[in-house]
Amino acid sequence: MSETAAQRGRPRDSDVDKRVLDAAWDLLDTVGYAGLHVDEVAERAGAAKTTVYRRWPTKDHLAAALAVRILADVPIEDTGDVRHDLTRFATTLAVNLNRLRLVGHGPGDEASAGLAAEIVAALARHADLGDMARPLFARRHELVLARLASAREREGLRADLDPQILVDQIAGPLYYRVLITGAPVGRGYAEHLVSAVLDGAFTGAAPPGEEG
Repeated sequence: MSETAAQRGRPRDSDVDKRVLDAAWDLLDTVGYAGLHVDEVAERAGAAKTTVYRRWPTKDHLAAALAVRILADVPIEDTGDVRHDLTRFATTLAVNLNRLRLVGHGPGDEASAGLAAEIVAALARHADLGDMARPLFARRHELVLARLASAREREGLRADLDPQILVDQIAGPLYYRVLITGAPVGRGYAEHLVSAVLDGAFTGAAPPGEEG
């Protein structure tokens, strides 16, 4: 679509987006992914079906939009204490992944990857979903790399460590635990994970957060 044509089109209604995604989340939490239907989401949201299908043509698109909304909201701060900042990052990511894992599960259900696995499958089925999601996660990845660069300059993070691998070592186990083992992830696991990754990662004195 040309820029001129886009300017003539009606602006996207963010309120409709929110209502639809909230309705989709509520329905997922009640009936799980198998019971998610775009028509019912539109009805619950009080939105025209044509509007919903135009924006999210399949339930895969709705679920992926929900996952991006949840997983993209993971802060990476620079407080001057990289251990604290990475722990908060990992903890928030873990909590959000666990939300996806538990959607539609009852208290007695066996462990599984849940909605998180459905999202991965959806990204594989629809090239446009991958094109939409990857830049958002790449941006978050770049923010973590920038935080590690700052820690190398100001906090004694070893210069010989590959920051890309450090990011993989923190985020990778969280996704593996949820997607492969179906086990829960939470604050305690994230804290232990960051401690293990940062063990021996600093030159000289104890790393931030471990002094005296």
